[in-house]
Amino acid sequence: MQLHYGINDLKDFDLMSFLPIVLPVILVGFILAMVALIDLYRNKNRRNNVLIWTLIIIFGNTLGPVLYFVIGRKDSEQVDIGN
Repeated sequence: MQLHYGINDLKDFDLMSFLPIVLPVILVGFILAMVALIDLYRNKNRRNNVLIWTLIIIFGNTLGPVLYFVIGRKDSEQVDIGN
């Protein structure tokens, strides 16, 4: 009975069989990051910590843009419209 996998077992690994599963996840993460970066820089005059949020969005993979949309959009300064 074999209890572990060796380096020789990697030659039998078929990457193309996992591509339909992995590619949509990567694509959704990329689109989410781009939308978050576009929103951040369109509203950078009203946002605090633009550099920090940029780093979180880029290096946080899928979780970074989600955190930006949940927390970062509330992190803006209050703009006085009436006066």
